[in-house]
Amino acid sequence: MAEAIALAATHLGQTGTNPSVGCVIVRDGEIVGRGVTAKSGRPHAEPQALADAGELARGATAYVTLEPCSHFGKTPPCADALVAAGVSRVVVAVTDPDPRVSGNGIRRLREAGITVETGLMEEAARRGLAGYLIRQTEGRAHVTLKLAVSKDGMLGRRGEGQVRITGPQSREAVQHLRAESDAILVGIGTALADDPDLTCRLPGLEGRSPVRLVLDRLLLLPPGSKLARTAHRVPVIAVVSTDTMVRDEAWLARRGALEQSGVEILEAASLIDLLQSLASRGMSSLMVEGGARVAENFLAEGLVDRIWLFEGPDAIGEAGVPSPVTADHQPDGFDLVSSETIGEDRLEILERKQ
Repeated sequence: MAEAIALAATHLGQTGTNPSVGCVIVRDGEIVGRGVTAKSGRPHAEPQALADAGELARGATAYVTLEPCSHFGKTPPCADALVAAGVSRVVVAVTDPDPRVSGNGIRRLREAGITVETGLMEEAARRGLAGYLIRQTEGRAHVTLKLAVSKDGMLGRRGEGQVRITGPQSREAVQHLRAESDAILVGIGTALADDPDLTCRLPGLEGRSPVRLVLDRLLLLPPGSKLARTAHRVPVIAVVSTDTMVRDEAWLARRGALEQSGVEILEAASLIDLLQSLASRGMSSLMVEGGARVAENFLAEGLVDRIWLFEGPDAIGEAGVPSPVTADHQPDGFDLVSSETIGEDRLEILERKQ
């Protein structure tokens, strides 16, 4: 199952509306087949693992991170594929909350005489499936809040724009997190101060950049910004509130200029409305990267599911912008699930209690 979970992690953020699932076929204590949901979302993991195993799948055990599907969609049910291949046992980490599947896949396998066990390494598998599970159960995108804070708990210096707080190893980890996310979000203050591109810049990951969102009620994002200038290459969405009162000629002109650049304008009544809108588009995961007020708002509304907290080795001082979360001040309702050293920095990962 650990191998299946590791396989699923390789395609996070690349499988469209489908979850990234891993499947491993084991016979006589040896792995004879491996599969992971294809980058297009199809084929699913199970038929690929079965094809890899061939005749060795007969009488073998299949380890799969998510309950095999049991309904006919664009591909036949994976449960039927496992039955046809003659596997004798299926071990499932997480049952699927999708009402078209929930329990039906397991029942179909058992009706065919296959032994089914559930819950093996469920907590670890749920982490990889978190976006899909939240979208299915709550109808919204899963939110990861990324913060880089100084030794004294600051996000940066007032009036200085972007301040480098963490080292190259931490910045590389952030690039990988971007590559695993469907979308990334900043506030207009961060967009104006830092002029970020918010893409994946590591070699080999350039094609895995997430959809980029800016909370921009007044549509202040300049058409000449990096985001707007690259909107035709990597999608950019400017999010405005449905109750924005100032919609004069200047606002409409700014809207027209951004749309001409390829920026989509999306209206949302609230943050939860935005997350639900993303989910309706098949986006399961949102990475919130800046700034302080945006982070505070997501936390205050209880919409943060996971926090990646990087702490650098240096202090900023009194001119700093305080972070809403620090190593010494963590929000209620979260558990620390991981703490590790990355270069000269510290990374703590917190998850919302279930």
